[in-house]
Amino acid sequence: MLVLVINSGSSSLKYQLRELADDGTDAPVPVLAQGLVERIGVPGSGVPDHAAALEQVEAELAEATGGRTIDAAGHRVVHGGERFTAPARVTNEVIRAIERLAPLAPLHNHAAAQGLRAMAERWPDMPQVVVFDTSFHQTMPREAWQYALPDEVYTEHGIRRYGFHGTSHDLVTGLAAEHLGIPRGEFRAVVLHLGNGASATAIRDGVSVDTSMGYTPLAGLVMGTRSGDLDPSVVTHLMRNHGYDAEELDTLMNRRSGLLGLAGEADMRQVLENAASGDGRARNALDVASYRLAKYVGGYHVAVGGAQAIVFTAGIGENSAPFRARVLDRLEALGVAYDAEANRARVAGPHTISAPESAIPVLVVPTDEEQAIARLTWELAR
Repeated sequence: MLVLVINSGSSSLKYQLRELADDGTDAPVPVLAQGLVERIGVPGSGVPDHAAALEQVEAELAEATGGRTIDAAGHRVVHGGERFTAPARVTNEVIRAIERLAPLAPLHNHAAAQGLRAMAERWPDMPQVVVFDTSFHQTMPREAWQYALPDEVYTEHGIRRYGFHGTSHDLVTGLAAEHLGIPRGEFRAVVLHLGNGASATAIRDGVSVDTSMGYTPLAGLVMGTRSGDLDPSVVTHLMRNHGYDAEELDTLMNRRSGLLGLAGEADMRQVLENAASGDGRARNALDVASYRLAKYVGGYHVAVGGAQAIVFTAGIGENSAPFRARVLDRLEALGVAYDAEANRARVAGPHTISAPESAIPVLVVPTDEEQAIARLTWELAR
């Protein structure tokens, strides 16, 4: 079965063509083609809209498919709100629901709806499935997702914690439980998805019970360009006393903060390199980021009733041994101990980097969101 995985951004369309076996697992050569169409809608780009982007994708896929028919398409959608607690087959009503949720993710959901409509027009007979970043976190109890605001702010405006990176957290939870030989339904863990965007999730009985991102992906950890947790009064102070408007504040917190704001670099690799060369700003950025993350691990260890694993995943989580070490050094009070050599080793697949005496196993588990979306699409489309 050939599954096309689509990730539609406001001005981009990322795709990957995967081949799945009859049981939904990857075939021997799973990724047949992949690519990225950028600058959609930008004057002079030659790609006026998502429909034109799909024309380009279709041309690029022709050779990869070898004349075979693509069986289904799976789409990543950032925000499913409370409406979508699981992947869904695409219908006109589903697309309209995604658009109605656009105020919760204005840059993402509108673009996703455009991509879905363009796909339906170009391939009307192809089954399509949407997979939501927020769905996995709909198992959070109210005590975790509700903000301490007047109830009408939630009931009338939908202001609550939603959480993101759910597809990755879901996949990695299952792989980590399998690696440790623990039934998923009995598994307790703290999963750390660390990339340019970063989030921590508390896993109890195999499902999400809390997560660091909130109403939007801005909350929680220090990220590449996002501030993470911030006193809300900072926002009102900057508006009242320094002339910032909403757009400037959004840019400040989402695009100019995080590692970039602290160290002048958004890429963790460059920050680590600068810190090793004696750059004080870079060292401070690493201290702030690792301290914030360690606090979340400690809190989520309590939230899950004692974690059976701490799991690192995504670009930084999988590849940055120095940053993992900085975080783990802060967790000695939990009885966490890691094997320095195992932490530095490059190993394919899930592997353990904790020392034998560690009170909590520490794992590195590679994520593959496209694989997860392809499998979920297979399950619905078949």
